Amino acid sequence: MTHPRSILLGAQAGAFTLPVCDHYSGVDARMRKSLALQAEMGEEFGTCVFDVTLDCEDGAPVGGEAEHAALVTELALDAAPGARVAARVHPVDHGAFESDVATIAGRAGHVLTHLMVPKVESVADVERAVRALDAAGAATLPLHVLIESPAAVHRVFDIAAHPRVQSLSFGLMDFVSAHGGAIPADGMSVAGQFSHPLVLRAKLEIASACHAHGKVPSHCVVTEFKDLGALQAAAKKAARELGYTRMWSIHPDQIRPILSAFAPSAREVDIAATLIERAMAADWAPVQFDGRLHDRASYRYFWQLLERAHQTGLPLPETARALFTEPATMRH
Repeated sequence: MTHPRSILLGAQAGAFTLPVCDHYSGVDARMRKSLALQAEMGEEFGTCVFDVTLDCEDGAPVGGEAEHAALVTELALDAAPGARVAARVHPVDHGAFESDVATIAGRAGHVLTHLMVPKVESVADVERAVRALDAAGAATLPLHVLIESPAAVHRVFDIAAHPRVQSLSFGLMDFVSAHGGAIPADGMSVAGQFSHPLVLRAKLEIASACHAHGKVPSHCVVTEFKDLGALQAAAKKAARELGYTRMWSIHPDQIRPILSAFAPSAREVDIAATLIERAMAADWAPVQFDGRLHDRASYRYFWQLLERAHQTGLPLPETARALFTEPATMRH
């Protein structure tokens, strides 16, 4: 029998498989703590529930870019088996970009989940990053890109279409500052980023571009990291109203609220597991369930819900849990 991921998602099969939280850290001690926390929570939940992205762009001191890239490389190489570790390098027009990629991807590309490139403005920037990765011997490493300007938003569908791009993130603070004061500072706040029309439009364009091309839209940071209630409300809004399937964390305390906000309810999980089981038994033909007729369109929705439950560490019914331990093409 064909695995639900293959039969239902088709070209979008990879668009819903990333952890819902991407945690950023760039200071030596915090990077180490982030990797230790990832291992601890992996034990707790039975799966890796967040990525750790080791940050060169904001983490490297001016003049110390090469040393910081070497540190990031060593941390990635020393990470525990099964760890999900990525790196954010400098923008493609920064003097350290080529050496970042050569060092990090060249030495640790085989253990990285992806490489994040900030301040991508066009497909040409993506191509430059691809050439650097290929030259470093990391031709299969996916790219994640940051959309941080009005020009980048204008080109976001073309950027999302690139085959090496796996995920697009929204860079809120740079986007606001790129408007030269036309967007007030409140546009960077937890409230303003969901109400200012230009910011909201950018978020929607990025999410739409990702879904059009089977990529993962990743929501921006909430800088008020001590206000966990506001963070969770923002995460819920991003997930349930704006179409985001992933979100940045910049403080360890933000990880669990993000997981909770992106997780479906226990009742939703039970319904999805039961329906997918019946659909598989019917070889994906339409079935009646709870007084409604369901076919592959609704099966797709409920399978994606199960994937989100798995990504957020929720317990799954036994029949559904087995689907996440089997290969994508299953046989009776």
